[in-house]
Amino acid sequence: MHIRVLVAAVTGTSIGISALAAAPVETSLRPQVRPGTMSAEAVVVSIDLPVRSLRPVARPSAAAATGGEAKVIQVATSNPAFDRWIAAFRGRALNAGISSRTFDRAFRGVQYIPDVIKKDRNQAEFKRQIWDYLDSATSPPRVDGGKKGLRRHNRTLRRIEEHYGVEKEVVTAIWGLESYYGTRKGDTPLIGALATLSFDGRRGAFFEKQLIAALRIIQSGDVAPANMTGSWAGAMGHTQFIPTSYLAYAVDFTGDGKRDIWSDDPTDALASTAAYLKRFGWRRGMPWGVEVRVPRGVNPGSAKRMPSDWAARGVVGIDGKPVRDFGSARILQPAGPNGASFMVFANFDVIKRYNNADAYAIGVGHLSDRIAGGPEIQASWPRGYEPLTFEGRMEVQRLLKRRGYQLEKIDGIIGPNSAKAIRHFQQSVGVKPDGYASKEVLNLLRTR
Repeated sequence: MHIRVLVAAVTGTSIGISALAAAPVETSLRPQVRPGTMSAEAVVVSIDLPVRSLRPVARPSAAAATGGEAKVIQVATSNPAFDRWIAAFRGRALNAGISSRTFDRAFRGVQYIPDVIKKDRNQAEFKRQIWDYLDSATSPPRVDGGKKGLRRHNRTLRRIEEHYGVEKEVVTAIWGLESYYGTRKGDTPLIGALATLSFDGRRGAFFEKQLIAALRIIQSGDVAPANMTGSWAGAMGHTQFIPTSYLAYAVDFTGDGKRDIWSDDPTDALASTAAYLKRFGWRRGMPWGVEVRVPRGVNPGSAKRMPSDWAARGVVGIDGKPVRDFGSARILQPAGPNGASFMVFANFDVIKRYNNADAYAIGVGHLSDRIAGGPEIQASWPRGYEPLTFEGRMEVQRLLKRRGYQLEKIDGIIGPNSAKAIRHFQQSVGVKPDGYASKEVLNLLRTR
C-alpha cells in the first residue's frame, strides 16, 4: 500500500532491484515501489529520472509570503549547505499548511544522513532471478513466521477480513514481505532521511512531497517526530507505507484516535493494508493466481480468457483439472515457458498496486497460499545450477563468514551482500563468479 521509491519489474527472468532480500527494511522483499508513485510501465525509476539538481534556492520573497515565519532555524547538522536548504524548505512547508510549531518540532536535531545517500546510489546494482527472489519470499522461516503471526493475531485479522473483504492470509503475507512480521520496520529517523533525500536533489521533488506529507502526519497527532522511523527511503511501519499513501489510505482500526502503524501492535497497519487493497478492487474469494500447466506449442501471450476457455486450449491446473471460472485471467510465465506458469486474475493486479512488480505480486500470492497450508510451486525453474535447501544456503553464509567475508546475518537469504561474497569467493577459486548459492559453491567452500 504504500510504495517505495523504486520499481522493479520482472524483465525476462531477471529482476532489477535495489534489494530484494529480507534483511533490514533497506533490503526488504519489496522490489522498491510504493503505490501511486508511478505507472505500471515504469521500471527502475531512480535511474530513468534525469540526474539534475532539484535543490531549492531560497527566495527573497519567502519570508514575506509567510508573514515573516520563514526564518532560518538553527539545526546542528555540520553541513552548512543542508542548513541553508532547511531554511529555504521551511518557507515552502509553511506555505503548504505546516505550522511553524510542527516544523520546528519535527526538525529539532535533524541531521544530514550520508548513509541514506549511499544506499540510494547503490539501489540498482543488485539483480536477482525470479526463483532466487521466491526462495527468499517463501523461505521456511517466513512461511512459519506467517503461520505464527496468523495464529497470534487471528481474531484481529478475521475482523479485518470481515470488514474489508481481504483474506487474512494475503494481509499477513504483505506484512511478512514488508517487515518480516514487524521485526524489521526500520529505525531511520524519517524526517532526517526524507530531508537528506530532498536536499540531495536526484529525486528531490518526489522526496520533498513525501517530507511535506510526513510533516502533515506529525501535525495531525498520529505520531511524535521521535517515533516516526522507518526505512532509509521513507517507508514506515509494519507494512511500509510512504507518507503520501499513509495520508490517503491509513485507517484507525483500534479506535484510539490515531492511525498508528509504528507501534508493536500491528492492528492499524494490517487494517490499512486491507483498506488499500479494497480501495483498488480486491475481490474476496478470487485467487491471486493458480499454478498451471501450459501445453507445448501454446503461446498464451497477453490474452485474457476465462479459465474454461484456457482449459479448451489445454491450459489446466497443476493437478490436471480445469481451473474454476473465478474471472478473466491471463497466463504469466516469469521465467519463460521452461519455468513455472501461473493463471493470474484481477487480484494479482491489485497486489501490484501495492508494489508494481510481477515478482512481488507472485511472492505475496504464493506466500499467502503457503501460510494457508498450500503446496510449494511444483514446476522447476531454469536455474542452470543445482539449488540449495534453506539450510544449505545458511551453511554457505556461515562458511563465507568464517573465511572473513562481511555478512551481517546468517539467515539463508541470498541478498546483495551474500551474492557479492559468493562472487568474490568464486573469483578466488577460479570459477565463474555468478553469485549463485549453488551446490557447487557449497562443495567448494567445504573443500577449498
